[in-house]
Amino acid sequence: MSRWDAVPDGKAEDQAQPKRRSRWDDMASQPLSSGISQSVVQSNQTYSGEIGVFATPQATPLFQGKMGAELQTPGPLSPRRAAIEQAARSRWERELDERNRPLTDDEISAMLPESGYKILEVPGDYIPLITPARRLLATPSLSLAGDEFYSLPEEVSGLSTDIPSEVEGITIHPEEQETFKKILTTVDESTLKSEEMKEREFLTLILKVKNGTPQQRKTATRLITEKAKEFGADIILSNLLPMFMLKTLEEQERHLLVKILDRVLLKLDDAVRPYTHKILSVIEPLLIDKDYFARIEGREIIANLSKAVGLQTMIATMRPDIDSPDERIRNTTARAFAVTTVTFGINSMIPFIRAAFATRRSWEARQTAVRIVRHVAEFVGCGVLPYLGDLVKCIQAGVTDEAVQVRRFTALALSELAEACAPYGAHAFKDVALRVLESLQKEKSKTRVAFLKCAGSLVPLFEGKLALSYIKSLSKTLVEEFSSPDDEMRKTVMKVVQQCISSPVESEAILSNQLVPKFFESFWASRVTRDRMSANQLVATTAELAKKVGAPEVVTRLHGFLKEKDISLSMRAAQAILRIVKNNSLELLQNEAAQLVDSLLFAIQSSDNPIAAQSAYAGGDRELQNVFVTCFGAVGQALNVRFEPFITNIVAKIYHRINSKDANIRQQSADLIVALAPVLFACHDEDILNQLYQAMYECLGEEFPEVLGSILGALKSIVNTIGMRKLNPPVSDLLPRLTPILRNRHEKVQENCVDLVGRIAERAAEAVSPREWCRICFELVDIFRTPRRNIRQAAVNAFGFIAKAVDPQEVLSVLLKNLRVQERTNRVCTTIAIAIVADQCQPFVVLPLLMNEYKVPELNVQNGVLKSLSFLFEYIGETAKDYIYSITTLLENALVDRDLVHRQTAAATLKHLALGVFGLGKEDAILHLLNCLWPNIFETSPHVISAVFDAIDGCRVCLGPTRILQYTVQGLFHPARKVRDVYWRIYNMTYIGNQDALVPSYPTLENDGDRTYQRRELELLF
Repeated sequence: MSRWDAVPDGKAEDQAQPKRRSRWDDMASQPLSSGISQSVVQSNQTYSGEIGVFATPQATPLFQGKMGAELQTPGPLSPRRAAIEQAARSRWERELDERNRPLTDDEISAMLPESGYKILEVPGDYIPLITPARRLLATPSLSLAGDEFYSLPEEVSGLSTDIPSEVEGITIHPEEQETFKKILTTVDESTLKSEEMKEREFLTLILKVKNGTPQQRKTATRLITEKAKEFGADIILSNLLPMFMLKTLEEQERHLLVKILDRVLLKLDDAVRPYTHKILSVIEPLLIDKDYFARIEGREIIANLSKAVGLQTMIATMRPDIDSPDERIRNTTARAFAVTTVTFGINSMIPFIRAAFATRRSWEARQTAVRIVRHVAEFVGCGVLPYLGDLVKCIQAGVTDEAVQVRRFTALALSELAEACAPYGAHAFKDVALRVLESLQKEKSKTRVAFLKCAGSLVPLFEGKLALSYIKSLSKTLVEEFSSPDDEMRKTVMKVVQQCISSPVESEAILSNQLVPKFFESFWASRVTRDRMSANQLVATTAELAKKVGAPEVVTRLHGFLKEKDISLSMRAAQAILRIVKNNSLELLQNEAAQLVDSLLFAIQSSDNPIAAQSAYAGGDRELQNVFVTCFGAVGQALNVRFEPFITNIVAKIYHRINSKDANIRQQSADLIVALAPVLFACHDEDILNQLYQAMYECLGEEFPEVLGSILGALKSIVNTIGMRKLNPPVSDLLPRLTPILRNRHEKVQENCVDLVGRIAERAAEAVSPREWCRICFELVDIFRTPRRNIRQAAVNAFGFIAKAVDPQEVLSVLLKNLRVQERTNRVCTTIAIAIVADQCQPFVVLPLLMNEYKVPELNVQNGVLKSLSFLFEYIGETAKDYIYSITTLLENALVDRDLVHRQTAAATLKHLALGVFGLGKEDAILHLLNCLWPNIFETSPHVISAVFDAIDGCRVCLGPTRILQYTVQGLFHPARKVRDVYWRIYNMTYIGNQDALVPSYPTLENDGDRTYQRRELELLF
């Protein structure tokens, strides 16, 4: 062994040559900056020797101090980013391996002369050394949390380093190169086998679905669906299923792959049977995904798979997993079994559920059987009622099972069954109800929660004395659990209380004496209202309690919480009062009403409850948004004239707060006017309303859009309440102030402003000059571009009112010019506005202009005219009988036009026209238009063919099914399949619509040989 092969001894060299000291070595002993502590916390390791700040320890030290956060190592990367970096690192190492690989004998022979040296043989005992430096270049393994049901194939080394990043113009990400490696290399396709060609084609289509444009994705999806049988199950599933396990797969990509798998399963049918386990391994995790739509997709896939492979294959495939030691596997298996049960019918799976629950070998199998029943009830709902007795008998023994997990899930399954079939099915639970109460006294912790939930779910099923005795037995346990510190137990107790008090039995005395005082003492606290789910349940239970014991008693207990400093507690109290007032009559004494109004005023103007904090707590809950103001308005409407003594004080506070420097306070004051305007009008305080109207009119120059929107809402509420005639300043002064505000693009401002303008146009149009209305029309046209539907609808309605008030020609000239714009949403809103103008001002005003505009040789304009006619005939209904002959020539031209959209829109117009003139003697015109429509039945565009079939259905209503059958019979037995399919679709549509009316229309056929077609009238009668 030569000295070159020997491992150098570091210690000997250190002793032989003393290490030269550098001034940088002194940095370890120097103090750090004042912001960094000198103490270094070593994470889970002990370093040998002295470690300086600039040394390289085995694990990154954690610095403590106020600058520690800036010096610590960033946290772990996201799975997608980590996989991308790993792929880049692997590619770099492959490139280094390629560059630094040893030379082959052929390469050495080409470099050296043929003679002058001797080639020695390698010694037999020679073992090449792998140096530590080389060992560091190994690819580190990526460890991600979570178990996987399906393992990806191992990476195949030896890929070319110059892999293209695109295939047919579609970008391939670095982490996807291993998946699509077979189409990344350029090969001679003439040398490939047919199976290899199909695999390359399928991978290319999948790449288009995954990374292509929407049009490429649509085309590739259709091709995969059509060629599924040609590709075969092996090629499709062996390449498609591993893609679900990619670490970098995004939700949108997963959705596309699930859609492909769903369509392929329908095509391949039983050919997927060998891949059943792999498909389930990939799809079952979707059943417990946090996304609702992903769970629905997973259920659809498993349902289609069950139909394809059959019940026996599904049971045989999933049977080994029902007693798996992994909780997650048992959970997903139970859900998959539930989907299979729903697919094949509950009755077909009851023997398996009974057998699985009867096993004594493992409690896991019994728990899975109970879970299957629970999820079946969740999926089917009330459809479980015919099988309720059998399902309860299958699992009722689990109430006293020896395994606590089985007992807990049995209680949950019985609860789910009871909630699914309520208020029916009491007979099925009579035997198990008492055992549930007995077990409730014995169980603890989560199992006790499950049994309490089960007992509460059984309450709505019972009636009369049985229900009363059951509630009495349950109420003692409920009161004991009022003080429980467990959040889940508190939510369950509140739910059970709601179920008990909503029962129709006479139990007011029990509730008022035992439950009501302790309920408010235990649950109306900050620790409950801070949790959103607990707070929602608390409000629902309190509102139900008010129905049973009376609203005044509950409201009297609640209004004290409005003055609490905790924003969550005060807002939930206001929400509960709001629900109680809406559903019950509020018969409070005068002093109780005064206390309630005072508490609400305090909650509104309290500086400890700013609007920002209210909005943060409310989140996306609409009922909690501005809940104090809404509750104040509801209480005022409930008190009605009894609210009059408080008006002076309230209005004074509004005047004071409307001039505040805080924008939130000004906005809250305007919202309060919106809530109180109907109450002030009911109390005959129109003078106060006029004063508030003047104050809001003066605030129209508000700079904050949220506040301006609330001010416009207040103006709209006052205008709707007292009318247009009594306003001061008058409407003629108000409308010019509103016209510039229409340009404001804030949604709240736009909606309230357009709605206010529409109300003025409807009720006091004569108070404003026509020129001003024309100016407003030009402003409203721009609002058609807004993305919010409510604003567009308000603008369209305003056009109708304005056109009715002034000359429609002026309004129509603005709308017809708008048909030339390129934006589709703008054109559609314009056509709707034209139709509303026709409805308000009679069609004879609009139709001549529309028919004249159709002469313009521009597709957008002509399509807009046809769309306007479609909406117009939909709105005017029977009035169309007076205009059908004048419009027939235009529709005839559109139905035979070369443009697809022309024919589609004309078919929609014909549909509404035919439905409008039904029974009015205009069948000749409809029959003529049907002749022009019929050749379009062979169109392939989904939008066009849908419009054509809808138009034919409309003609069936107008002309009768016999005429449509005469058109249909000629193609029912055509030799071409695609022709037959179209005619049979029309026949089925006609059959569904008029099955009885078709009987006398069927052709008379002569008897031939063994078949008899003739039926006598007497035979038909019998």
